[in-house]
Amino acid sequence: MSNAETTLITVATYNEIENLPTLVEEIFRFAPDAHLLVVDDNSPDGTGRWVTEQAARDPRIHGLHRSGKLGLGTATIAAMRYSIEHGYRYMLNMDADFSHQPKYLPDLLRAMEPAGGPPVDLAVGSRYVPGGGVENWPLKRYLMSWGVNFYARTLLWLGPKDTSGGYRCYRVSKLKEIDFDTFLSKGYSFQEEMMWRLKRAGARFAEVPIVFVDRVRGQSKINMKEAWRAVWILARLGLKNFTGI
Repeated sequence: MSNAETTLITVATYNEIENLPTLVEEIFRFAPDAHLLVVDDNSPDGTGRWVTEQAARDPRIHGLHRSGKLGLGTATIAAMRYSIEHGYRYMLNMDADFSHQPKYLPDLLRAMEPAGGPPVDLAVGSRYVPGGGVENWPLKRYLMSWGVNFYARTLLWLGPKDTSGGYRCYRVSKLKEIDFDTFLSKGYSFQEEMMWRLKRAGARFAEVPIVFVDRVRGQSKINMKEAWRAVWILARLGLKNFTGI
């Protein structure tokens, strides 16, 4: 059966067995006709095994099992390659910890084909447009996120207010134009680099307001070493804007 009119929802996981069963139920409540791909980095808590069991029962569920923790960026690229190879129309990426609430799935999908306007190549679930926001964040984290977005918009000449958010819907035909082998980012700077590369490919963007809710179950995977590496990578990409390379 062709996937040409189907959305593939993708989730990267590492030790998300506490969240995933409920998340999958909620995803299909708001997007019952979508397919779901879980990219698991060999979670020792049994996440991958649970996905395999569910995939045997529900043809909408698929799993990619990787050998270990290889980075969020490479997991997302693996999902993008899968969406291209299997001919999906849209690929919608979200986190597994309920910080990206499934209730916004219909809004992101509608934004791809705006009434009276041209089709969109990337719809971003945005914390920084009217109607968007964050919950349960300390002031320090909010300021850090705002600063990273300002830094990325300035260096990479990006228009959207939220350049680092990972709740995104992509047009798969536009993803085909991206050379994934040239990516510098494996972690935190991946979202900004992806947006930068899409912009260079002539992509159209839209922002959909969402409220980002900090995880309530499981452990945060924030890594400060990777955060500083992201700052360096964005500077390198920004330099390319000025050199034209």
